[in-house]
Amino acid sequence: MAVICFGTIRGYIPGIRNRLKLQIWGWNRGIKFAAKNENPMKLRGAQFLLAFVFLGPMAARAQNLDTIGVTLLQAVTTNVNGAGIRVAQPEAYDNGTTNWEVNPNATGVGQPVSLFTYTSSLGSVNTYPNSINTESGHADAVAGYFYGIPGGVATNVIHVDNYDANYFFNSIINKANPANINDPVVNQSFIFSETTISQQQTIDSLYDNYAARYNTLFVSGVGNGGAVNPPATCYNGIGVGAYGGGSSTGPTLDNGRAKPDITAPAGETSFSTPQVAGAAAALMQAGLRGDGGSDTNSAADIRTVKALLLNGAVKPADWTNGAASPLDARYGAGVLNVFNSYKQLAGRKQTNFVSASVSVGAAHPPTKATNTIGVLSGWNFTNLTSSSSLDAVAHYYFNVTNVVSNATFSATATLVWNRQRNQTSINNLNLFLYNAANSNLVAASTSAVDNVEHVFVPNLAQGRYDLQVWKAGGGFVSSSEPYALAFDFTPPFFVKFGKNVALTWPAVFGVETTTNLTAMNWKALTNPQPVVLYGQSQVILATTNTSRFFRLR
Repeated sequence: MAVICFGTIRGYIPGIRNRLKLQIWGWNRGIKFAAKNENPMKLRGAQFLLAFVFLGPMAARAQNLDTIGVTLLQAVTTNVNGAGIRVAQPEAYDNGTTNWEVNPNATGVGQPVSLFTYTSSLGSVNTYPNSINTESGHADAVAGYFYGIPGGVATNVIHVDNYDANYFFNSIINKANPANINDPVVNQSFIFSETTISQQQTIDSLYDNYAARYNTLFVSGVGNGGAVNPPATCYNGIGVGAYGGGSSTGPTLDNGRAKPDITAPAGETSFSTPQVAGAAAALMQAGLRGDGGSDTNSAADIRTVKALLLNGAVKPADWTNGAASPLDARYGAGVLNVFNSYKQLAGRKQTNFVSASVSVGAAHPPTKATNTIGVLSGWNFTNLTSSSSLDAVAHYYFNVTNVVSNATFSATATLVWNRQRNQTSINNLNLFLYNAANSNLVAASTSAVDNVEHVFVPNLAQGRYDLQVWKAGGGFVSSSEPYALAFDFTPPFFVKFGKNVALTWPAVFGVETTTNLTAMNWKALTNPQPVVLYGQSQVILATTNTSRFFRLR
């Protein structure tokens, strides 16, 4: 039995610091290369595939599940574990061999052979062992973090397509008319090393086109030092760094985009990446089964899932960003916390009440609208349309209040849209947070090159706020752009004032209380009865000398 404490998390989250041996293996138009221990190797203008494989011991996965919110998610929800979601795991060659397959019976994997299909240039098989390849220790470790039992994030995925990474890129991604693999989440714990800017841009475009065409979310490691590497640099995927390990840092070398998008605790990015991929599968499952409301297609869209994952991330103490660069160059949006992301999904799709147009480049202060979004944590997926002479603005109004008048909130919002198919550039969207009472700008994210915008205000005073999604008029890729928005105005869970304390928690959950952790006699908190306001349950309790404990249910 685990007693779970919940509330606002700030500061350092322990990571795993191991220096791991790696093997590099790649192909250059049929010419085979191999090198060890990060010896320099350049493509020198040739084509792909070149992949780093990161090897090392399995981490303390149970501790990671606590850190990234999986333990809490499983305690307060029912079977959010990737059920019904197909996933793919392309694997590069392992430690100087040509091995790339997951062994279903390996320690930490523990899945039936029937869960897997193995595919390479030699064909596809549904048996293990098989004649097309053999076990990869790296693949087993990645699988353990991704969907393995007991330490994986998405332990109940419906199928795993395990690919030889060379075949996956050259025969699927790098095609003019690629086949649909029907795996909405793809984990890629490998990188293309030492690419030129031109090669990076080519790789990015191939992945972006595939993602936009088939609604496929590529979750890729950024690398273990130096600049971020493709395919994690693609616009429409998620680039993952290793929190607590040696991880590559942004921005991208081509045009200074913010990558990584997010981090997870691991010594190497090979093992942080599958934690994020597993969280993506879990959110897709929850969205498709209706946990985020009736619009299940929008809830499971890769833009919505990406926005929710980034918006739920926990900020390390030294996290920083700026208006022109939405994410931290080391941590992205922060450290993965799938419980926070699920909480926002469960806030359901929320439609903005006001859409307006202003002359290109003109000011766009809050309107006089009185409508208010009914929750303080949720998401939206919709379109925004501008014209040759008008910018477009979608206004989301929030009344941010608490039973304790001087309590402050932590405000986070993330905007995500795709680079459209066969486009070299993106539509320009920005994110603004205004104080609606005085029209003062509180925060803004206005990158000209990123297709992610992100604002974070750790101590937001109570009041009425206008969260704006803005799309540039004039020159653009297209007049209309679908986007996903995730938002969360988090009140403090526990505030003491005078002889009372105020408790606040997301209304999608109940709270139980007990006075004895040994007897574990948990009962619903009913006296006094919690009050629900803007999607938050709130209650004021008198302090006594008697110990009281609380938990979500």
